[in-house]
Amino acid sequence: MSQFTVVDQTSKVRRVTFASPPFNLIGADTVAELLDLVDRLSGEEQVSVVIFDSATPGFLLNHVDSDQIPALAAMAGSGRLPGFVELGMRLAAAPFVSIASIRGRTRGGGAEYTAAFDLRYASREQAIFCQPEVGFGLLPGAGGTERLTHLLGRDRALEVLLTGQDYDADRAAQYGWVTRAIPDADLDDVVDAVARRIASFDKRAVTAVKTQVNRATLPPEEHLLASFAESARSTTGPGVEARRRAVGALVARIGIDDLERNLGQHLASLAEQP
Repeated sequence: MSQFTVVDQTSKVRRVTFASPPFNLIGADTVAELLDLVDRLSGEEQVSVVIFDSATPGFLLNHVDSDQIPALAAMAGSGRLPGFVELGMRLAAAPFVSIASIRGRTRGGGAEYTAAFDLRYASREQAIFCQPEVGFGLLPGAGGTERLTHLLGRDRALEVLLTGQDYDADRAAQYGWVTRAIPDADLDDVVDAVARRIASFDKRAVTAVKTQVNRATLPPEEHLLASFAESARSTTGPGVEARRRAVGALVARIGIDDLERNLGQHLASLAEQP
């Protein structure tokens, strides 16, 4: 694997680290590698917990690389769901507990996948969350609308999806977007302690609990397919090209690093004046 490394922390706990510098953008290769990785770890009977983190400073799972949208839209899955959407379902349904250790930005498609993890612990000083699609004239397509509505409730999900703002860890925890916001110095210890405690229990019991919770909380395939179809249609919407040109002009003015680090702040400059 070129973007992910896997470390055996214990016989029952794995740590998966994502590194695609400088911004950890998601492409078709990212999704393909993660699908393979989930399959492989699901087949390891002894694995109870998998921690996901990043080796790229400032970013966990970032938004989709715009150049990769056609390739991602064309990815077939193993069933009715496209590969881009199936990944979130496979993460949520995997026979292990997935824990996101969030130290940096998670936006767009990356935020949609992060919402599919079982547990999410966020650095109070460094974690940032955002669903910026609306600012580009687009819709989320990997389950974000469904999962955020369940996690946050209708009104807060609408706020997140319709404003495209950046949210810090404390606000994300208040909204239910993450399990807990934790001081950055304590994040690794807390995540490791939770992982080891869960892994110390009987895996059959752990998996059974997750299966029952999933039965009550996972979005139906029909809803995910409908969201993906609307997202795909939005890529050819009348406002998309104008916003793409606006992004190019903004990058020429402030630089791509500033845009990626402060996307929520700059997103309003792409909007039409009311």
